[in-house]
Amino acid sequence: MSKAERKSETSARALRRLLKALNEPGARAAPSGLDDGALVVAAPRNGITLVRARLPVATGEAALAEGLVEGDRESRGGRLRLTEAGRAYLRRAAAAEVALDPFRAQHGEFEKRPGEEGARPAFVNDAESPLAWLARRKGANGRPFLDWAHVEAGERFRRDIEQAQILQRVTANWEVSAAGTRRCGEAGVVVTEIAMDARSRLARAFDAVGPELAGLLTDVCGYLKGLEVVESERGWPARSGKVVLRIALDRLAQHYGLASAAVGPAQAKGLLHWGAEDYRPTV
Repeated sequence: MSKAERKSETSARALRRLLKALNEPGARAAPSGLDDGALVVAAPRNGITLVRARLPVATGEAALAEGLVEGDRESRGGRLRLTEAGRAYLRRAAAAEVALDPFRAQHGEFEKRPGEEGARPAFVNDAESPLAWLARRKGANGRPFLDWAHVEAGERFRRDIEQAQILQRVTANWEVSAAGTRRCGEAGVVVTEIAMDARSRLARAFDAVGPELAGLLTDVCGYLKGLEVVESERGWPARSGKVVLRIALDRLAQHYGLASAAVGPAQAKGLLHWGAEDYRPTV
């Protein structure tokens, strides 16, 4: 690598560091005030303002020239804040690290989710997930409509659908490995062992929730259909879809053994007592 290339790489790393620091809630960048040519990024945390990064002023000037940051009109002293273009830049940079399409990633909110044993992690776009949207909505009591167990069960179901390869593909699949695969007799397509395992898990989940609710879960978690679309297709009354979806997620979470809280003696049936070899229970 030449000297110019090393300098360019160093500048790019400094730019990403600046944008990452400014991406924190309430973060702002301003000259240090010590006449040392430094730019300081500070952000509030637990009621205390902390310094998150210290970078050359030239890095801030480069980000400002590219429109990645802008002057904060609500404050004085030339403070900078992150723009939407800067957030898109960060998403593209993160996508390059995990081999996602960078221009697709900049319009989404991808999060790395672990796969089942032997499967590669999946990157889920929370911006297109109806469950993520419902989890952010709050009911009349001020609590989220879906709790952790609902969202986790739905995402696990969604991950199995993707790994099972049961949805119609609109592009060619270049990721199938010749090793560890089976050939489906009906269509002659190659199915991986991971897909076969995922289909087995889906079959058990379908049996647990029932055919009607399984179809709803497939529409929402697999095809990512909004509830208004589901209600229109099924002829349901408005705003009834989320009630049925919650019932379906309740059954699905119960099937997966997920719960937001352990309550009642029934939750302790699987507990064991660990003792020495000569331990005897008191009768």
